Amino acid sequence: MPGAILHDYFRSSAAYRVRIALNLKGVEYEQRAVNLAEGAQKSDSYRDLNPQRLVPMLEIDGHRLTQSLAICNYLNSIVPDPPFMPDDAADRAHVLALALTIACDIHPLNNLRILKYLKDELGAREDAKDEWYRHWVAEGLAALEALAAPRAGAFLFGDAPSLADICLVPQLYNARRFSVPISDYPSLRRADETASAHPAFAAAHPDRQEQSQ
Repeated sequence: MPGAILHDYFRSSAAYRVRIALNLKGVEYEQRAVNLAEGAQKSDSYRDLNPQRLVPMLEIDGHRLTQSLAICNYLNSIVPDPPFMPDDAADRAHVLALALTIACDIHPLNNLRILKYLKDELGAREDAKDEWYRHWVAEGLAALEALAAPRAGAFLFGDAPSLADICLVPQLYNARRFSVPISDYPSLRRADETASAHPAFAAAHPDRQEQSQ
C-alpha cells in the first residue's frame, strides 16, 4: 500500500490513536508535525488542508481524512487484518461504546484548546485548570472501568487489541501526565500494560516521535 501523510502532534491523544492504528495495520506513513502548543494549527496553510484546524489529519489514497475514530474506521475497512472490532454485533457495540466513552466523554473536556480557553479566556488559575482535568478524567475512567471489567481480558475487550485499546492507551498516558491516580482501575491498567508492550503501540508513544526531541 502506498505511504500516507499524517499531520500530527506528538502529545495529541487523537493523533496518538491514529499512529497506533497505522502501525497495527502496517501502513507506512510520513509524519508532518503541527505544533499545537505554538498554534501552528491556526495557520492559513493548515486551515486550507483541514478547516477544523485540529489534528490528526491523514492524507491517504487521495483523501484527506479527519477525526481519529473516522480514520481508524477507514483503515479498518481497507486493511481488514488485524481487525479493530469483533464480528458479533453486540460485541462491536460494546467495544465502540468503550472507545466513545474515552473519545467523546473524557477527551473533549480536557484537550489542549479547552484547557487554554479555561486559563486564557476565563481566567482560571493553573491549579483550578488542573483540577478540572483530574475531575473529568477520574469520573470518566471510573465509568470506563465499570463498563469494561466484566468482559475485559488481557486487553480492554478479550485478548486482542481493539479500537477500545487504541483509545485507552493515549488517555492513560495523558492521565499520568496530569497526576490522575489510576490504581482503582485494574482492568484499565492491565489492558494498558498489555497494549503498551505491543510493538505497534510502543512505536506510537509520544516519547518515540521525532517531534518530541
